[in-house]
Amino acid sequence: MSETIKGLTTDRMILNMGPQHPATHGTLRLVLELEGEKVVKAEPHIGYLHSGFEKLGEYKTYNQWITLSDRMNYLSPLCNNIGFAQAVEKLIGLEIPERAKYIRVILAELSRIADHLVWMGTHALDIGAMTAFLYGFEAREWLYDLFEHTTGARLTTSYTRVGGFLKDVPEDFEELVKQFIKKFPKVLKQLHGLLTRNRIWMDRIRGIGYLSKEDAINYGVTGPVLRGSGIDYDVRKNFPYLIYDRLDFEIPVCDDGDVYSRYLVRMEEMAQSLKITEQCIKDFPDGPVNVADEKYKLPEKEKVYHTIEGLIHHFKNVMPGHGFPVPAGEIYDATEAPNGELGFYLVSDGTNKPIRLRVRPPSFVNFAPFDVLMRGNMVSDAVAILGSLNIIAGELDR
Repeated sequence: MSETIKGLTTDRMILNMGPQHPATHGTLRLVLELEGEKVVKAEPHIGYLHSGFEKLGEYKTYNQWITLSDRMNYLSPLCNNIGFAQAVEKLIGLEIPERAKYIRVILAELSRIADHLVWMGTHALDIGAMTAFLYGFEAREWLYDLFEHTTGARLTTSYTRVGGFLKDVPEDFEELVKQFIKKFPKVLKQLHGLLTRNRIWMDRIRGIGYLSKEDAINYGVTGPVLRGSGIDYDVRKNFPYLIYDRLDFEIPVCDDGDVYSRYLVRMEEMAQSLKITEQCIKDFPDGPVNVADEKYKLPEKEKVYHTIEGLIHHFKNVMPGHGFPVPAGEIYDATEAPNGELGFYLVSDGTNKPIRLRVRPPSFVNFAPFDVLMRGNMVSDAVAILGSLNIIAGELDR
C-alpha cells in the first residue's frame, strides 16, 4: 500500500514485533503497519502458551483443576486459585470459615502487590529504567519467601481448596506479614522517587496509548486499564465477596487514559492492598480453615486411621475418578484479580467434573483495544503501551 503526502509517495511497511521475551511479555505477536515510524494499524495475535486449560476442566475433578489455574496468571496464582474455588463453593452452597476468608484476602492482596511489582519492574526495564526493576524485585522476593513458607511453593502454589485450604498458615504467618507491612512503604516511596516525577519517565509515557472512557467500556476492559480511563469499577467494591465489604480502602481512578495514568493507578493500588492487609492482620481470627463437611475436605489423619467413615471420605476425595459431586446447575462468579475482573463460568451436571468450564481472563479482554491505543503513536511507543496493559500470556489461552 502506498500513500501520497505533500507530493511524495511513501510505502507502508509491515513490521512483525515478537514473540520476543521480555519486550512482548510472552508468546505475543504484534503486526504493526507503519508510515515511517508512525503506527497506522496494530494487529495483536495472542499466541499460545498454555492451550486448552478450559477443555481440560471437563476431564479434571474440581480440586484437580486448581493446579491448572496456577498456570493462567502465573504472577499471582493465588488469586486464580481463590477465584475458581469461590465459584465452585457458590455453586455448591458452601460457606467457608471466617479464618479462611481472612487468609484468602491477605494472600490475594499480597499477590496483587507482587504482581504489580513485577509489572512495574519489567515496564520500567522495557523503557530503560534499570534501578526501579531491582528495587521492585527485591520487595517481590520478600513476598515470594512468604508464599513459599506458607504454601510450600513460590510460583505454582496450588494451595487453595474448594471449601478452604490445603492446610492452615504457619504459626509465624502473622509476624511475617507484619514485617512486610512495616518494610514495604519505604520501598514504595523509593519507587515513586525513582519514577513518578522523573522527567525522562514522564516524557516517555505521558500522552501515549490513550483509551477514552467510551472505548474502555465498549471493549470491556477491567482493572487498572479501565480505572486509568476514569471508570470507577472494581469487583471488590461493586460486587463484594469474602470480607471486602467490611474493609476500609479506596479504588484509585485516573482520568487521563494514557500509559502514565495506568502507572499511577497501579502504584496507588499497592498502597491500598497494603492497607487492606494491615486491617486483616489486625483482626485475624482463630478457628478452622476448611468447611466441616468431610465430603469436601480431607478428614483428619486420626479419623482416617481409626474410623471407617474417615477412611471412606479420604478415599473418595483422593482416588482417581472420585472427588465430590457438585449439584447440577450453572454459575458465573468473578473476583478482582490484579489485571481486572477474573470470571469463571461453570456448568455442572451433578457429577464430580464440570461439563463446561469457561474463563474470563482479564488479559485476554484488555489486549483487545491494543490497535486503538497504538494508532498515531511511534514504533518506540509500542513496548511502553503494551507494558501498560500488563498482558500475561498464560491467561490468553483460547
